Amino acid sequence: MRLEDTLNKILIVDFGSQFTQLIARKIRELGVYCEIISHKKIEKFQNFEKNIKGIVLSGGPLNVYESKKVKFNSKLLKLGTPVLGICFGHQIISKTMGGSVRNSKYREFGLAEVKEIKKSKLTKNFFSKGKNNVWMSHADQVTKLPKNFEKVASSTNSKFCIIQNKYKKFYGIQFHPEVTHTHNGIKLIKNFLFSICKSKKNWSSKKQKEKIIEEIKTQVGHSKVICALSGGVDSSVVAKIIHKAIGKNLTCIFVNTGLLRKNEEIQVIKTFKQKLKIKLIYVNAKNLFIKKLKKVKDPEKKRKIIGNLFIKIFEKYSKKISNIKYLAQGTLYPDVIESKSVTGSQTSKIKSHHNVGGLPKKMKLKLVEPVKFLFKDEVRKLGQELGLSKEILYRHPFPGPGLAIRIPGDIDENKINILKEADNIFIKSLYKYNLYHKIWQAYAALLPVKTVGVMGDNRTYEYICLLRAITSEDGMTADFFNFKKDFMQDVSNQIVNSIKGINRVVYDVTSKPPSTIELE
Repeated sequence: MRLEDTLNKILIVDFGSQFTQLIARKIRELGVYCEIISHKKIEKFQNFEKNIKGIVLSGGPLNVYESKKVKFNSKLLKLGTPVLGICFGHQIISKTMGGSVRNSKYREFGLAEVKEIKKSKLTKNFFSKGKNNVWMSHADQVTKLPKNFEKVASSTNSKFCIIQNKYKKFYGIQFHPEVTHTHNGIKLIKNFLFSICKSKKNWSSKKQKEKIIEEIKTQVGHSKVICALSGGVDSSVVAKIIHKAIGKNLTCIFVNTGLLRKNEEIQVIKTFKQKLKIKLIYVNAKNLFIKKLKKVKDPEKKRKIIGNLFIKIFEKYSKKISNIKYLAQGTLYPDVIESKSVTGSQTSKIKSHHNVGGLPKKMKLKLVEPVKFLFKDEVRKLGQELGLSKEILYRHPFPGPGLAIRIPGDIDENKINILKEADNIFIKSLYKYNLYHKIWQAYAALLPVKTVGVMGDNRTYEYICLLRAITSEDGMTADFFNFKKDFMQDVSNQIVNSIKGINRVVYDVTSKPPSTIELE
């Protein structure tokens, strides 16, 4: 029997929202097991297990009045199970139960104030003095309530912002309680889980580990696996947990693309061969990657070239090991969200991750992606459970395409070397000022722009170095880190004075959204 079959669970029906896994994450954080299923795959209500304690209907980019695009099994509302609809989910409940949903004259995107109209089990301890700030993202709204529903809260542009049918235990919320911008949003989710669904705490990082190991064994069997190792926290955790599941049947392959941070290859080899004792093959493919990326400016093409080259290398080396059928990757959920929908629901593509949208369509190896439904902080917790060192777990994230996406435009070896030195100065300075572990991710980038400078009374015409440092919980939203002037001045002076090719340093103060964390 599978571990998840023994647990009470919350079922999340995904309508293509980029926040669906945030809902799952909040539920897991509260100690309750949950599963996600696409609205397209819910056809036979007989498939629903008896241990489902509640159902959450996610948001999404769809319109409820476009019936051809929306597949919703109304039998979900006849199971006698509590249901929470969020944004689009709120609208689909209203429409299905006989209410009206229309395109709104006034859209709501971003922060909005919600005012309490009526007390509810769902909103206990949510409001402060009858109001709260929440995160909205909708162009449609409920205009008429279904029979036996009542209004719990309103906003300026959303009359039925929170609604309920307390007898059927149906609840609808127009905003997103799962995002950090919604104040006390976690309390709404907590109230739904424990006060309304009567769920029991049954989930932990230990059980997460057990479930993933179980899934790896089921998928892989006695076959051998190669793991694409970068040395970052994601691939390191994946390597460790697969090694836990299948032992010597795992071989890690570390590819030096020439696009790594300064001395990265030395550090990775030392860690995995000496400390973790995991089988490792080192491949120096620096010249190959740089040659293939020559004069390539488009970021999507870069990712596809890198993804294809990785696969060719892995397939080449897999032939040297008998019975290799699987390739393991450290893909995380934010990578998937921005690349494609995992569940098959409609969602917007922001950019390809090199090992999601960048992989070739025809690939001989089957993928093993044990952490693709987890966020970075969840992966770190899993790594702690596996006994990985803080040195590995709390390294700043580093993208698979490496410095290729931190040099917008075309790439050459000179630019790469310039950037390596600048990035090294930045990261070393963060350690020097005891700032490294206060920041979620920091890096230097080399902009494809040259500006005039003056050094020693001589004119220079050199590149701009951009510094980026952000704080975040999950990589879905982020704010820039507010450095003090003396730190910025010190780093800028070091970079400009010691690196030929840079005469100007700028700092990126854009949040996510509207920007992304990486430049490409």
